Formats: sequence, structure tokens, C-alpha cells
Amino acid sequence: MRAFRPDALDRVVLLGAHCDDIAIGAGGTLLTLCQSRPGLQIDALVLSGGATAREAEEHAALQSFCPGAELKLTVLDLPDGRFPANWERAKQAVEDLRARTEPDLVIGPHARDAHQDHRTLAELVPTAFRDHVTLGYEILKWEGDLGAPTVYQPLPDEVAEAKVEKLLRYYPTQSGRYWFDRDTFLGLARVRGVQCRARYAEAFYLDKLIVGLEA
Repeated sequence: MRAFRPDALDRVVLLGAHCDDIAIGAGGTLLTLCQSRPGLQIDALVLSGGATAREAEEHAALQSFCPGAELKLTVLDLPDGRFPANWERAKQAVEDLRARTEPDLVIGPHARDAHQDHRTLAELVPTAFRDHVTLGYEILKWEGDLGAPTVYQPLPDEVAEAKVEKLLRYYPTQSGRYWFDRDTFLGLARVRGVQCRARYAEAFYLDKLIVGLEA
């Protein structure tokens, strides 16, 4: 069953706690969507990394992951690992974004993510985007918080490979991390592909969906 068509989407909001979160969690989906829907309007908000080398990485990366889109990216400077203590700033940033856009789809972290920054942002999303379809992406990490997602975007081989190539090219500050490599990204994509009868896929969590089946 396929729930979305690219021609039904005009505006998308992307949310990340850190630079690279969006690309890791949804990079293949963004490549697929933007190639199918030229001129898509994308508002992206990243809460940390502002005024550092990571901000420059994020601007270059998301431009590459969103070909042909009208991309507006804001990168703030909340302290990494301290989002719960900076809840008010995070909340205001999400509210400010909501005030200037009416998206057809919101993509951000999911609320059961073990990382405190990811989880804090995920918990804020429905307080601002209350009537919107929201997909929560996953990020493989040490904490072992992988669960049972409910939404899948199959990725052709070339899209999965392009995602990995872009991650490794555009985020050189992360190259020394033991988990930031081709095997990690393709390995998880292969597992999620098996779960939706595809070679590769990205998976998401969807907590609420309102359907309209009336004539």
C-alpha cells in the first residue's frame, strides 16, 4: 500500500537535532522525493552546530540531498547533548518555524530515540505541528534503540549508493567516528529493505494518521 504521491506534496518541513541527522535518517527519501517533485518547497531547521564547521557542511549537504528544491535552512547553536536543559529555546525555534510554514509533510526524529537531543526535538514536533503527517526517522547508534518502524521508502541501489556517497563526502568532520561508514548506512538500509520487499529502504515511525474515506 502506498500512502503518498509526490505530486500531492508542495511543502515539506525537515527537523534535525544535529547537522547530519536529517541526511542520515532521510537522505534517500529526500533524493527520491526531490527528483520526483521539482520545485518542492523545503523548510529545514537544525538546532545545533550553528557558527561551526558543521553548519557549512549541513548547507552543502542538504543542497545536494534536495536537488531542484526551494530549500530554506536554519542552523541554530543549542549545545550538543543539552537540549533538555535548553527546552525553551528549542521550543521557540520549532514554534517560529511553524509560524512561517504550512507543510504537507514533516520529517524529523522519532519520539522513542534514545538520544536526549533527538528525543527532545521529537517530543516538541506535535506541540507545534499538531495536524500534520509526521514521519520520524531513525539513526543507528550505540544505545541499541532500533525498533519496529511502520513506514518504508524503498530505495533503488543507485539511490542508496548516492546517499552513502553524499554522507561521506559532505560530512568530513564525522569521518573519525567508528559508526560513520558505508557498512553502517547500507547495512541498516538492507535490513529495512528486507522488511518491505526491496533491496534497500529507509524506515520511519508514524504515530497518527487521519484518513478520509468518505465520498
